[in-house]
Amino acid sequence: MNCLETLGADSATPSELHTLIAESVERLFAREISASALADFDRDGCIEALWQRVVDIGLPHALVPEQAGGSGASLRDASAILRAIGYWQAPLPLGETLLATALLTRAGLDIPEGSVSLIQAGRLGDVQLDLQGLSVNGRAEQVPWSRACPWAVIADDQHIALVDLRHSSVERSAACNVANEQRDTLCFQRTPLLASAALPLPGVGEPVWLLGALLRACTLVGALESALDKAVGYANERVQFGKPIGRQQALQQLLAQMAGALAMARMATQIALGSASDFLDGQLATPQRLLFDIAAAKVCASEAATLGCSVAHQVHGSIGFTHEHSLHHVTRRLWSWREEFGSDAQWAQQLGSAAIESGALGFWDGLVERDLWRTRRALA
Repeated sequence: MNCLETLGADSATPSELHTLIAESVERLFAREISASALADFDRDGCIEALWQRVVDIGLPHALVPEQAGGSGASLRDASAILRAIGYWQAPLPLGETLLATALLTRAGLDIPEGSVSLIQAGRLGDVQLDLQGLSVNGRAEQVPWSRACPWAVIADDQHIALVDLRHSSVERSAACNVANEQRDTLCFQRTPLLASAALPLPGVGEPVWLLGALLRACTLVGALESALDKAVGYANERVQFGKPIGRQQALQQLLAQMAGALAMARMATQIALGSASDFLDGQLATPQRLLFDIAAAKVCASEAATLGCSVAHQVHGSIGFTHEHSLHHVTRRLWSWREEFGSDAQWAQQLGSAAIESGALGFWDGLVERDLWRTRRALA
């Protein structure tokens, strides 16, 4: 499926920059990423050569303004990169670096050379920024790509900081998710901050956690498209009793359910991308709508991932569970990414709690306005 037809635009016509980015990343990943390349990554975890390829065409700095050396793309434009990461199962810290560099630029901080990981203070550990002592302390769990990334952006409710993950005060316990992507536990002991600043995102309490959820929703949609393509292709190729198994009504119904869940996740993610782009551009006055849209997108994408993995493996049968078949490269990532930056249950609980608090009178207006927290603010 053409990525130009999926994420990144509320209208039917994507921007010229979105088209250019989409064509570039698709061309690169189609050439560089194959089942054998992903098998090599599973074996040795080496990403340096592929990372250099994405650096050569400027993808990591797509969200950085042109005057700072980037492409000046909006989040809508750069969504083609996130979708392609999922579709091709790119084993890279590219999404994390895109978000980290965007946050650093917004805070007026210099962007370091190399890939950058993400840590949200107050989530998955007890990391705390000490802005007076210019250091960071505490434990951070499931840090993405911390061995591949020399740097990490750490954000709390109001500030953002850059740290050197190679510093001697950082202790690392290596771990991986189901897809064999690095998700280490880091312990910081008065690790010095290289830079820090206030983050001008009014009303957004956990910027890395919130925007990270949008990042994962985008990659989940791309991975679901890949899984659906594989399932449909196999159903049309596999012949039993003289006809392709795709002609069986039972399999057609399963594939239709998967396609429907994917369509819902894609639309929810498009809406969230629009809200995030408008918010970052100063065109969205209420961050509550941003929270609503991203929560809905992550719920839809994670739920679709659960269904999509089940359907894809049912269609493939036993061959889909073998290491030799390429299906596991996408389903293992779907299983991993659906839980990261908040599972569907966590985000659904947040939306559900807000809906209950809005009451009978405030629920419908809050749903229409995509702001379930209106009643709480009115009563405050």
